[in-house]
This record gives sequence, C-alpha cells and structure tokens, in this order.
Amino acid sequence: MEPLKVPGSLDYLQEIRQYVASAATEAGLEKRVASFKRAVDEIATNIITHGYDEAGLKGNIYLEAKIDRKSLAIVLEDTGIPYDPTTRETVTAETLRQLLEKKDPGGWGVGLAKDAVDDWKYERVGDRNRNILIVNRITTE
Repeated sequence: MEPLKVPGSLDYLQEIRQYVASAATEAGLEKRVASFKRAVDEIATNIITHGYDEAGLKGNIYLEAKIDRKSLAIVLEDTGIPYDPTTRETVTAETLRQLLEKKDPGGWGVGLAKDAVDDWKYERVGDRNRNILIVNRITTE
C-alpha cells in the first residue's frame, strides 16, 4: 500500500480509519479490523490532541502499512512533542477505579490500543515520534 499523509487534525481521523481498514483487509485480518482501527484511531487522536493542539503546534501524521507473511504493521509518525506511549503503565484495577472517578475520563486510549495489538514499538527518529503497531497474521502453512 502507498503511504498516507494527512494534516494533524481530528477532521482527518476517518481517512486514517479507512487506510487501516484497507490494510487489515489486504492482510487478511478482517476479524481484527475494528479493534485495529480503534487502536490506531486512539494513537492518532492523542497525537493530534496532545502532540499538536495542546502544545500549540501544527503538523502532519504520516502512516505506512507494512504487510509481510507474519504481520501487518501500521507505522504512524508525527512531529509533535516527544512522547513514548509504550512507557505508560498498564491499566490495573486501581488505575481503572481512578479513571472512573475522574470527571473527565481521559487516559483510556493507550490501554485500549495496547490491548488491541500484538506488539507496539516506539522510536524517536530525528524530530519525529514513530509508533509501530503490529498485529500478527494467521498463516495456513
């Protein structure tokens, strides 16, 4: 698949979702399309909201689907503030209780994304955050 570049705006989330759905379908992962779209959507939303908007920055989100025999990887890159979401703690019963007690219940997205993928890598490359979300393909060999 060709890479996708969209402005870092919530207005472009549907285009990101469509890209991920197409990649997942092409990789034969129809049963995981919804959860994988949700995972990428959560990360893209965080990039836009926290990496760009709250930081007073503008930028793009770059996506690339990489399909091989074993997996589908969606690579998201942005030039927002440096942030490694993979270091965020896993949602435990205690953190879940705290999230539920908050009046503005943010903070669920990274946990949801982690649960929806088989692997997640983060790199800071130059001025870019690079999130690599990976789902394994079922092979019939």
